[in-house]
Amino acid sequence: MKCTIKISIVCAILTFSTQLFAQEIIEDEVKDSIIVNDTISAAIDSLKTTVVPPKPFQRMKVDGVAAVIGEHVILDSDIDIAYQQLISEGVSASDVSRCELAGSLFENKLYAHHAVQDSIEVRDAEVNSMVDQQLNYMTNELGTIEKVLRFYKKDNVEDFKKELFDINKSNRLSEQMRTKIISDIEVTPEEIREFFEEIPVKERPLFGTEVELAQIVIEPEIPEEEEQKVVDRLKQFREDIVEKGSSFATKAVLYSQDPGSKSTGGKYTLDRQTNFAKEFKDVAFSLQEGEVSEPFKTDFGWHIVKVDKIRGEEIDVRHILLTPEVTRESVDKAKKKIDSIRGSIVSGSLKFTEAARKFSDEKETKEDGGQLINPTTGDTHFELTKIDPILYDQVSKLKTDEVSLVIPDQDRQGRKKFKLITVLNRYDEHIADYAKDYLKIQELALRKKQIDAIRKWQNEKIMDTYIKINGEYRDCEYSGNWLKKEK
Repeated sequence: MKCTIKISIVCAILTFSTQLFAQEIIEDEVKDSIIVNDTISAAIDSLKTTVVPPKPFQRMKVDGVAAVIGEHVILDSDIDIAYQQLISEGVSASDVSRCELAGSLFENKLYAHHAVQDSIEVRDAEVNSMVDQQLNYMTNELGTIEKVLRFYKKDNVEDFKKELFDINKSNRLSEQMRTKIISDIEVTPEEIREFFEEIPVKERPLFGTEVELAQIVIEPEIPEEEEQKVVDRLKQFREDIVEKGSSFATKAVLYSQDPGSKSTGGKYTLDRQTNFAKEFKDVAFSLQEGEVSEPFKTDFGWHIVKVDKIRGEEIDVRHILLTPEVTRESVDKAKKKIDSIRGSIVSGSLKFTEAARKFSDEKETKEDGGQLINPTTGDTHFELTKIDPILYDQVSKLKTDEVSLVIPDQDRQGRKKFKLITVLNRYDEHIADYAKDYLKIQELALRKKQIDAIRKWQNEKIMDTYIKINGEYRDCEYSGNWLKKEK
């Protein structure tokens, strides 16, 4: 089981004709040397986290080669489908031109080409895992693998998987090349100050209202008898498979509670670097080919695993996941507990941070007094206008140190839990201030320096790479010198 698995974010948006459009997009020009135009990046980023099958065309023109970047061919149909995908996502046609989208695809393929030249490697196990998850998601969305193949006009699963493999490997190469370009870039305090002072006072950024948050999470306890029911059931599955010859894959399809793999018989491909639960990998890599594990536990529930194939450091496994039921009695007990905690905090007999350290069931935050880290920025500040709408509703009206009402929530398996939230600090909307907003200004300065480095690298590599742009795409105005015009 992947530690961070959420099926809604498992797949980058894919084009399944003959090629795929870019996953990684270089930011647009920095407006007035400060603000990145995020229109295209936001549109493409939304595609990277959502898999929506492309709408069928009413007309299709004869496919042709739009461009060749190194050894990569970009077809007219790649750009057609990418553009239609943006429209299907609700992006206005006026917000992005075909030329801009084509330029993004060119950049992606330039990265991928030079990643190979620079001996950047992408592990096959990582790519295979991505392919498995993509196929699982598509199958869940469309119902059966046969429907997936019909929808994408593919003859068989193996050819489809090979195409997905090539697509994902190209995208990962592109991503890693871009990361390599900017990996050693840093900004000094003097560069940060110069960057800020070059911004005219009237054009300095406006930072929205921000809050620092903490939470307490109480999860209902799972009774031992419910845990034992799951263990006993998995032991029975194992006995049926090992001693009676039952199909592991069939049992996974029928009984596994992992939505990411049950439709394909519980299958995953992984190596020791794959981002799965440590307990899962420890068991999987201790097994011989064909061997089925005893039941074991992770944060996701209880599993049994079978190793289908060992290929050096890479293995194909199948697993069955079962999660114990939470009783009504346990839920009621958890609710009473968090009500009592809230009462103690509101009365002043217990501080929120102390209560979090003592009672919270959220391992990631309890030792820090429940304080939340913004996953986007890596710091403790959350801009109200940019946080999740559900979280916004919960905290927008809270005053500093005020405690929310008890908020019902769910864990990854859909089991009920409860939480309290408080606002530790609130920072009102204001014009950028060097002292107060140093970290944000540092981030802007670093971003600009990274963009400048990427642009410099791109301009140099364009001149050193075989590039041919065809047809209408020769008439576009690009940020990069793709036509290699003399300046």
